[in-house]
Amino acid sequence: MSGCAAPPLPTLLVIPTGVGCAVGGYAGDGLPAARLLAAASGCLITHPNVMNAAALYWSDPRLHYVEGWSLNRFAAGELALAPVPARRVGLLLDAGIEEPLCQRHLQAADACRASLGLAIGPVRTTEAPLQVSLSLGPSGASWGSLAHPDLLLRAGEQLVAAGATAIAVVARFPDEPESEALAAYRQGAGVDGLAGAEAVISHLLSRHLGCPCAHAPALAPLPLDPSLDPRAAAEELGHTFLPCVLVGLSRAPDLVSEPAASRAAGLIRAADIGAVVAPAMALGGEAVLACAERGVPVIAVRGNPCVLAVDGAALGLEVLEVTTYAEAAGLVLALREGIDPASLRRPLGRLA
Repeated sequence: MSGCAAPPLPTLLVIPTGVGCAVGGYAGDGLPAARLLAAASGCLITHPNVMNAAALYWSDPRLHYVEGWSLNRFAAGELALAPVPARRVGLLLDAGIEEPLCQRHLQAADACRASLGLAIGPVRTTEAPLQVSLSLGPSGASWGSLAHPDLLLRAGEQLVAAGATAIAVVARFPDEPESEALAAYRQGAGVDGLAGAEAVISHLLSRHLGCPCAHAPALAPLPLDPSLDPRAAAEELGHTFLPCVLVGLSRAPDLVSEPAASRAAGLIRAADIGAVVAPAMALGGEAVLACAERGVPVIAVRGNPCVLAVDGAALGLEVLEVTTYAEAAGLVLALREGIDPASLRRPLGRLA
């Protein structure tokens, strides 16, 4: 029937963590782009790095919150996504968090229970401090490690055994208030020094447990900076970064292995992906390459620079290059409506 809305076009939005992206490299500043792309596609799959804005968040049934390791497996066709109306989020706390700061995080979780109606609990604390360390790789991307990954995984196992269907992790991160890198980040330059270590933690848990997981760092509050960049401002609002993680996980889709998915209906599968949107200089990730290999259109956003230099030319990929996420949303909408993106560009050459 003419005039009917086109069906959703499942679209991936990938903004790599800890590489200094101008959009999405800060405290949830990729959310406006995600909201726009969700409206254009009707179904957007993205990762916590895009969605997490400390005390701020945005809930939309068209937005699917999928941890990065799981997102890669989904794009590769190894997992399917099963949307759920709600889930129980277990809270995993690092034993290295000081008591007053730990209480702040528990109060943040209670606030989400009381004010948002989220199902949170049980709570488990690791047997000993995880001892997170931070570093920068040769490319300038942030990275990190933890001394006791076994304690992290054991606490996660206990939460799942106790009935949690998703895991929110809070690990104590090093305070570096005098760090030049932190000062640059707060001024809108450089990279998020925490993001790489956060990704390591969530990847470990997601891979081991097979359920949605995301991380919030525990840090002492920073002194007031009147010249703070707006993109970093969400991290200055309170004592924890936990609320956005709890909200995101509360409706994160189930992760279904493809053999089981073949017998189920109502799932989002890799074969359904109609487009992938990523920064033009950061196209080397697993999800983007897996989609490109299957012929999924890759929309490369040139106006989102980062410390990487891996574009379509370097990889031998044909991409649809755009300047902004607004233009990317226009292309997603064109694909959803069955309009050839080439027909929108000028000059339009003859067929012969």
